[in-house]
Amino acid sequence: MFGKISYTWDLMGASWNVLRKDKALVLFPLFSGISCLVVMASFAVPALITGAWHPPARGAQPAQQIAYYGMLFAFYFCNYFVITFFNVGIIACAIERMQGGEPTFEFGIQAAASRLPLIIGWSLVSATVGLILRVIEDRSDKVGELVAGLLGMAWTIVTYLAVPVLVVERKGPFLAIKESGQLLRKTWGEQIVGNFSFGIVFFLLGIPALLLVVAGGYFAVIMQSVAAAVVFISLAVAYIVVLSLVQSALQAIFQAAVYLYARDRQAPAGFPVALLRGSMAQR
Repeated sequence: MFGKISYTWDLMGASWNVLRKDKALVLFPLFSGISCLVVMASFAVPALITGAWHPPARGAQPAQQIAYYGMLFAFYFCNYFVITFFNVGIIACAIERMQGGEPTFEFGIQAAASRLPLIIGWSLVSATVGLILRVIEDRSDKVGELVAGLLGMAWTIVTYLAVPVLVVERKGPFLAIKESGQLLRKTWGEQIVGNFSFGIVFFLLGIPALLLVVAGGYFAVIMQSVAAAVVFISLAVAYIVVLSLVQSALQAIFQAAVYLYARDRQAPAGFPVALLRGSMAQR
């Protein structure tokens, strides 16, 4: 486990070197997160007011089921559109940087805007898959949750390089999925998501936030100091937000590096080839 964490730390270091040169890359996950909150609120508030957030019972009227799943599909589409738009922007910037360019935040936004039809197509496919998985989960109880979880994991692995393909090769969603699968098979990368343990490292980095929350609770309960508790908890929230933005940016940079390596069999600038080769499970 510790060897795996150490190895992941090296990969994060290579990604961090790219981020240091383009600190504005953290703006993409920031605006993505804010936009997703806006999308969620625009759907959640009407759903809570009308009570439409409850999944329909199995014997519900077809009109009720169509309304519920139609609203769910619209939410998935808007959410995936926002996420994909900003992912395209950050990956376009990362690839431009690793190929020797000098990208800016505006460059990434323009890159995403120029691929708007492809992003819409990808969002429609992703929303459809998400809706199918949700229907399976709603209709089959515990077995459905297991099946939906396994299918969702398979979808994540197969489409791991779909967005970089969309960015560089400007292929539609189905061709991007096909190309993503071929690149992963060619580089023995089917297990890349499981082997690449960013989550473990960032969980450990998140421990200080937990300590700050504990300190805030101590001051609130034991010391009866609300002001001190607010300060500590605010620091914890700020720390988690910054950590999440950095994590999202580093993962996008790494994803772009993996795509370039899988496509060209050459490590991009800043990423030792041994690191990228090692990040893929060899058979």
